[in-house]
Formats: sequence, structure tokens, C-alpha cells
Amino acid sequence: MTAYLIVSLTALMAAGLTMYSGFGLGTLMLPVFALFFPVEMAVVATALVHGANNVFKVSLLGRHADREVVLKFGLPAIAAAVFGALALGWFAQSESALTIEVNEIPLFRITPVKLIIGLMMIGFALFELLPRFRSMKFERRYLSLGGVLSGFFGGLSGHQGALRSAFLAKSGLTTERFVGSNAVIGFLVDLTRISVYVALFTAAGGHISEFSGWPLVLTGAVSAFCGVLLGKRYLHKVTMTSVQTLVGVLLFGVGLALLVGLL
Repeated sequence: MTAYLIVSLTALMAAGLTMYSGFGLGTLMLPVFALFFPVEMAVVATALVHGANNVFKVSLLGRHADREVVLKFGLPAIAAAVFGALALGWFAQSESALTIEVNEIPLFRITPVKLIIGLMMIGFALFELLPRFRSMKFERRYLSLGGVLSGFFGGLSGHQGALRSAFLAKSGLTTERFVGSNAVIGFLVDLTRISVYVALFTAAGGHISEFSGWPLVLTGAVSAFCGVLLGKRYLHKVTMTSVQTLVGVLLFGVGLALLVGLL
């Protein structure tokens, strides 16, 4: 019951508060899901909630998307997301691991996927915590580069929104076009990486019905829908500083726990 409460409240808060920033839901849900699933499955669970939420946002705001921005940013992001998702599958299947023992008693076991995701979570925590990175923005001519970077990291760990918003923020978009374009691009990347995750899982001999986390995923998705509705109606004037700080602290903490083998 505690797990459902944590996932529900996190998804509700994150989806609502980050409605107009274009990022935060996946960034915040990943460390929460990592508390209950192996890290590679936490990435998949986060992608499912994030994807369902983007479908909902596209249905509400997709008509405002800027076609040029979606094409210049979205197409490179889709291609890069495939490589990022394949990289996650490769790391997850690696059997090598670092085991830390004390008096011949194994205490911690650090796998490659935990190491990579942990380092990335700490790295992206800096984007949320340090003012220099938090305010980073890029010119419109770098949209394709932004798509490649955002898509690859989105496929690998789900951390796509912060980079995407940094590149789209100076594209001359109105608030409606920014939110609509963000939602459409996010949906396309989510659809791509989820497809690759499912293909890799099936190729490894698994079946989607074997995933035991569906109740938590559905809880997160429904809560995120409610958060979007609240954000659309009430929270468009909220400042993002406190949200970014919370996301950064949680990312850093869980990333550090992955690096030292606590998760």
C-alpha cells in the first residue's frame, strides 16, 4: 500500500507542477520506481507512465504543436532513442558485476546498468540543482543536435525532458506551442523506446504478462492524468525552482545509492 501511495502522489504532483516546464515527470518517477523495481525495469515502468501521460497531453494540447520544430527536433530524437534503448538492453544483459565483500560476506553488488544509470542520474541532478545548468538554453539552429542528445538519453535512462526543454525554450514558441510541441515530441520518443524495450524483452524470451509492476504503472498513469488536469486548470503560474530542487535531490540520492550498490 505504501508503494501505491508514493507512486500516486509523486505522479500527481510531478505531472501537475511540470505541465508547463515540459519535463520533470519521468525524471522524478524514475528514482521512485527504482525503489521498487530493478533499475532497468524502473526505466521501462517510467516510460510507460510517461508515455501514457504524453498521450493524454497530446489529446489536450497537441493541436498547438509547431510542425517545423517537431520535425527538426523529433525525427533525430526518434532515431537516437532507438540507439539509447538498445544501449540500455545491452547494459542490462551484461552479466559482469562488481561485488563488495566484508569478511567474505557480499554486501553490495553493482552491475553495469546500475553504474551507468546512477552516473546519469547524478549528472542530470546537476541540471536541476546548479543555477548555471538550470538556466541553460540553446538557439533554434541547434534543434537537430538537441533531438539527438535528448532522444539518446531518453532511450537509455528516460532523462529526455530537461534537455528537450532547454533546446525548445529559445525556439520562439508561444506557451501553447511550447507545451504542444513538447508533448508531441515526448510522445514520439516514448513510443519509440517502449517499442524497443518490448522487442528486447521478447527477444530475451520474456512475455509482457510476466511484468508484475502493472498495478503500480497504472496507478502512476491515472495519477499523472489527474495531475495534468490540475496543472492545466490551476498550476500554470507555479515557479519551478522548488520542483527542480526536489527532483535534483532525489535524483542525486538514488543515483548515489545505485553507484554504491544500495539499490
